[in-house]
Amino acid sequence: MTGLVALLQQRLGAAFAAVAGGHAEPAVRRSQRADFQADGALALARKLGRPPRDVAADVLAQDPLDDLCATTEIAGPGFVNLTLRADVLGDLVTTMAADQRLGVPPADAPDTVVIDYSAPNAAKEMHVGHLRSTIIGDAAARVLGWLGHRVIRQNHVGDWGTPFGMLVEQLLDQDDAEHSIGDLNAFYRQAREKFDTDDGFRERSRARVVALQRGDEPTLRLWRTIVDLSARHYAEVYTRLGVLLTDADLAGESRYQPMLDDVAKELDRLGLLRESDGASCVFPAGFTNRDGDPLPLIVRKADGGYGYDTTDLAAIRYRIADLGATRLLYVVGSPQREHFQLIFQAAREAGWLTEGVRAEHIAFGSVLGTDGRMLRTRAGHTIRLTDLLDEAVTRAADKIRDRDVDTDTVARAVGIGAVKYADLSTDRTKDYTFDYDRMLAFDGNTGPYLQYAHARVQSILRRADEPPGQVTVAEPAERDLAIALLGFPDTIADLAETLEPHRLCAYLYALATTFTTFYESCPVLRADPTTRASRLALCALTARVLAHGLDLLGIEAPDRM
Repeated sequence: MTGLVALLQQRLGAAFAAVAGGHAEPAVRRSQRADFQADGALALARKLGRPPRDVAADVLAQDPLDDLCATTEIAGPGFVNLTLRADVLGDLVTTMAADQRLGVPPADAPDTVVIDYSAPNAAKEMHVGHLRSTIIGDAAARVLGWLGHRVIRQNHVGDWGTPFGMLVEQLLDQDDAEHSIGDLNAFYRQAREKFDTDDGFRERSRARVVALQRGDEPTLRLWRTIVDLSARHYAEVYTRLGVLLTDADLAGESRYQPMLDDVAKELDRLGLLRESDGASCVFPAGFTNRDGDPLPLIVRKADGGYGYDTTDLAAIRYRIADLGATRLLYVVGSPQREHFQLIFQAAREAGWLTEGVRAEHIAFGSVLGTDGRMLRTRAGHTIRLTDLLDEAVTRAADKIRDRDVDTDTVARAVGIGAVKYADLSTDRTKDYTFDYDRMLAFDGNTGPYLQYAHARVQSILRRADEPPGQVTVAEPAERDLAIALLGFPDTIADLAETLEPHRLCAYLYALATTFTTFYESCPVLRADPTTRASRLALCALTARVLAHGLDLLGIEAPDRM
């Protein structure tokens, strides 16, 4: 089974192609004047030099769609309005309800998708700046995994480099190395302050970096202590957030250190390295600065060391050659757009990124406070992610405390869900304002509204004394709900390509509001037996789509609220 739009596109696509003598886009979309509207005749008419209404008439002569549509009408300058048959809608919804996959087929040709997301820094607690990458990346992993793609999660943590020299030295100065991760934030600040003010400590730290890079075992052992304590913190946050990342997905910068020499040698052998101010650089084609000079990726610094550019080149090479990636997703903030464009182009020129592999920067904007600036504490500090989640759960508990539910369990689901939904329901390329009151509201396009809508449907189903039956569509509100439900496969197909979760959020919100209208105008439990069975089927399918749609976003759907 496929979605309604895909079905109509397929049928009309053949008719348009026959009229055009080649491919022509039907351009099917929802309409206020009918169920759907095909706008493709206007563009095809310009290409053929004919009146659009005549082209539309020829298209319908090729395929009148009698088996799907009650009426087809040519309107305005050449729009094709399509009103579906009620029995077709009923049969399609019944088929969807019987399908465990809700009408969404697995991918025909599964990809191996490597998703780079979250990426906190070792020796620091996760903060609000890690929220979007973690949540958006997790939604992408869930959707693509459900579609049958082989998903490999890569948490590219910052666990290597100059700062670890001072951190290891600070660890040596501590009596108790097994401090808590809460202390580790302060531990980092103490190390930085000592590095900035103590010449002896600074020199020891620089020597320790050299020892680390050379593989000195005592230094590596202390370094692993810091990294392991950090990983313990990540795991706690990921569990609270309800994301899929585990310790097995950790793929820090340290993983690529043994590969950097080989990357530099291969780029040199390919003739891509050029000297610039003592550094060895790749200058990917098509990228210049404001003065028109080529932009470099610094592969080897003048002092012989390697930096982030080389690590990212090693990572893309490894993910394609060793992990077998056919699709690479980098869920990283928008300011890094040019960097990844440079990395992708360099990988193409090196022959690593071929036509059979897609590399995509899944860019996102910033989280702002209500003052329009980057979200911070009143004192101007970065907000710890655990504090942000605690506050959301506490506020959610206050809203549901008098309800007949397990307050702690539901508050966690509502609070965490509200934070995630507020993020995912925003176009990821844009900034959004973090506002507890708005995101925890039980009305409007919010997580709690959708969770409550699902719980409301479950309440209806609990009170029913018979199972759902065959769907029949008679009332306008039934028709609208049926069409809304049948839009789920199209929405998922679109999301798999665009990786824009706000599209799924918009669909779920529209489904919930359409169900509300249906429930208010079409009695369910008081209807006659045949109608009641049909409407219960619509209710049950609505609950399943809402729950599964929220699950693909990483959000729980409680049965009671």
